[in-house]
Amino acid sequence: MAAQSTAEVQGLAIREGGRRDISRILPEEKPVALVFNGTTAAVMMATPDDLEDFAVGFALTEGFIETPDQIETLEIIPHAQGLEARFFLNADRLDFVHERRRNMLGPLGCGLCGIDSLEQALRPLPRLEGIGPAFSQNDIARATDSLRQFQPLHDLTHALHAAGFLLPGRGIVMAREDVGRHNALDKLIGALARQGMEAGSGAILLTSRISVDMVQKTVISGCPVLIAASAPTAHALDLAKKAVLTLAAFARDGQFEIYSHPGRILTGTADAR
Repeated sequence: MAAQSTAEVQGLAIREGGRRDISRILPEEKPVALVFNGTTAAVMMATPDDLEDFAVGFALTEGFIETPDQIETLEIIPHAQGLEARFFLNADRLDFVHERRRNMLGPLGCGLCGIDSLEQALRPLPRLEGIGPAFSQNDIARATDSLRQFQPLHDLTHALHAAGFLLPGRGIVMAREDVGRHNALDKLIGALARQGMEAGSGAILLTSRISVDMVQKTVISGCPVLIAASAPTAHALDLAKKAVLTLAAFARDGQFEIYSHPGRILTGTADAR
């Protein structure tokens, strides 16, 4: 039986005029074990929705696989305590799985839990030179407002992040939600890979801030443009510049700011960087 992504609970609302009984829908979060050829690599807390997308996206962005065709089988298996994403990978990935193995419980705010060295945390990233579509100013300005239409679980609970995929002139063509912003991005990247869509053809859009790991995941996916409703960290911006990733932030209410490689966004003004 599939795990439910929301739960209805009862509470007591306290207002100036008094108090009353209320019913509210809350998001679920379940432990999801990611198991590669019998080896548990990670246990992440996630919304139990689109778990195949999440598993494939995690495997790609954490380097367990390079392409989805390296997966022989993937099953989502329910357990009393949570869920298991059980992979069997091609034999040529086994040595890497053992090297990359991590035993961890990743809380919602942490994208680097279980990393045991500075070198792993700051892994080398490819450069995205010569890659990328051209977006109009209007494409970017409308993006986060449009993403609201793709967040049904957030509408119910007011507690989920989302990641969307934006194509020039077409708008958002795919989105995924999760209580964890990193999970939402992994779900989106996994969905793109599973459906054969090239991440390099569009932009990734986030409802959250831009941290180092969100830049890492975006660059590893091959997507050249990252847009967020909130701010980047200084280190995330530094990585974006080095990776030739276009980074736009504070994208909301028809406005946005560009912090790196603005040439992929056609604003009608000369490039400043």
